[in-house]
Amino acid sequence: MNIEKLAYIETFGCQMNERDSEIMGQMLGNLHYSPTTDMKQADVIVINTCSIRDKAEQKVYSLLGRLKKLKKKKPSLIISVAGCVAQQEGKRLQDRMEHVDIVIGPQQIYRLPELVSKAAQKGKLQMAVELSAGFVIPRYSPPSPAGISYKSEKVASSPAFKKFVTIMQGCNNFCTYCVVPYTRGRETSRVAEDIIAEISNLAEQGVREVTLLGQNVNSYGKISDGSLQHISFPELLKRVSTIDGIKRIRFTTSHPKDLSAELIECFATIEKLCPHFHLPVQSGSNRILKKMNRKYTIEKYLDRVASLRKVRPDISLTTDIIVGFPGETDEDFQATLQLLDRVRYHGAFSFKYSDRPQTKAIAFDDKVEEQVKSERLRILQERQNDICLQRNREYEGSVQLVMVEGESKNAAGQWSGRTMSNIIVNFDSPALSPGREVHVKITEGLLHSLRGVMI
Repeated sequence: MNIEKLAYIETFGCQMNERDSEIMGQMLGNLHYSPTTDMKQADVIVINTCSIRDKAEQKVYSLLGRLKKLKKKKPSLIISVAGCVAQQEGKRLQDRMEHVDIVIGPQQIYRLPELVSKAAQKGKLQMAVELSAGFVIPRYSPPSPAGISYKSEKVASSPAFKKFVTIMQGCNNFCTYCVVPYTRGRETSRVAEDIIAEISNLAEQGVREVTLLGQNVNSYGKISDGSLQHISFPELLKRVSTIDGIKRIRFTTSHPKDLSAELIECFATIEKLCPHFHLPVQSGSNRILKKMNRKYTIEKYLDRVASLRKVRPDISLTTDIIVGFPGETDEDFQATLQLLDRVRYHGAFSFKYSDRPQTKAIAFDDKVEEQVKSERLRILQERQNDICLQRNREYEGSVQLVMVEGESKNAAGQWSGRTMSNIIVNFDSPALSPGREVHVKITEGLLHSLRGVMI
């Protein structure tokens, strides 16, 4: 008889980390750990970390500091640090936080059950931060009659009707500000047959929407010389679109330099491909883009935007922007504001530059003062908020196909879902099942969402 044990997982960072946390939760479930939202009750705590910005890393250390008291009260508690901070810091992390039992990098999360068992038995630090040149997800196999594999179990941490599916790992671009190539390794693509098998199995379970994940999905299937090792990303999208039961396909993230005409054309030819594209630009200044090693110009970026809107006029575009990169002048910053006015993104994730270990930019000596960075970020976010509100008001009067996600947090009796273009909609309705698609007439566009009535 197995005694119930509880596992708590805290996730920092991007959707790739969310997917990694989901997998770790599933694997802990195979060790008879049930999920809990109360870390004080947990027998295992996993902190899945992000180090892409200094602020996220400091949040991790702050949480670990608070966990020291919890470990003192409950010595049997196993504390694991996973993700990019674990990969970046390695043994230094445990030297700084002696109460940490496991340090495990992004590529090694599949060893978590083994390390948890060893930590429980041996009571000493378990570490797995090796980087591999190959794809480290085990080959997919359908669930056996005796049980369900970790990749197909339903997990409380994510809605049952939509799932993330990893298609590649790592990055080869070496942007001068980015730590990802050092924490997640080189680009390597997953076998297409395994991806199709996993999504097919998810569809059989009732999943209706999948998001294909990779640090740079545009280069899926390519090897270091740029040639194809498997199939291209557009071809993969076409194969996923033929899977019965899947209604919506999304993907993230893309690098502008690798955005091909073939992929752009997919938005015109694949009905299930949602008209939403997250295309990080980082800066509106060619001079800063060159210092960032982004390998494209603003002119080329705008050409790709124009091509996307030509084949799919209703496409929503979102982006990432860094302000205060070393050497950024007022003129460079104004170029970024001009880019916002020209593209008119539906949304933007914007951040102040911060030095990250191992990156080239950490050695740049023309750093922008913190006060200047903060002021530029404020100006940029205010400008983008104005654009977001204008964009959302453009939906007023239209009828949108919305996939229901659950009850709205805004008001009792309201439900919430997303349009194909990834805009949140809140609307009045009797009880609905998540994953169902309904038509909603939009009555009001707000800053971060839409309001409407179900037809």
